[in-house]
Amino acid sequence: MTTAETTSEVTLVIDDDPSFNSILVRTLERRGLPAHGSLTPEAALDLARREAPGRVILDLNLAGSSGLALIPELLAINPDCRIVVLTGYASITTAVDAIKLGAVQYLAKPVEIEAIIAAFADDGPDFDLPAPDAPLSVNRLEWEHIQRVLRENDGNISATARALKMHRRTLQRKLAKRPTRD
Repeated sequence: MTTAETTSEVTLVIDDDPSFNSILVRTLERRGLPAHGSLTPEAALDLARREAPGRVILDLNLAGSSGLALIPELLAINPDCRIVVLTGYASITTAVDAIKLGAVQYLAKPVEIEAIIAAFADDGPDFDLPAPDAPLSVNRLEWEHIQRVLRENDGNISATARALKMHRRTLQRKLAKRPTRD
């Protein structure tokens, strides 16, 4: 860290996809936001201890483990840190968990850099948003339920399949699909 950078200016990008990580770091730096990338939870915590970042962009799935486990540790390092969780497999359950743990925002990939930057500046909910026109579809409700039970079983596929009274391979096929948008 240079003397021109203060710890509150640094953004830490934690994502196990090397290409996405480096592109996001470069994009942030081009916009004048100092950023560092980390591919593993261990390296991320080491970097956070050295840099005390003011902003963290955290992938939900880090090589099979939940990025949510890092939120309390990152906040212990810097309680003023603003954490935005990114995921390719968004669900209501994980969004609620992320916010309860201290993340300020939860965004589904693909996401524009403007939305990420705005998420750090966002100071509260927008009460002017309209209520949904229709309830969630059955497929989306199923996806949400599976995600909640998976989280309750700490990501263990076999235990989740037993809890759902579902064959493990069937559950794996369902998890391999992207959630429906509705």
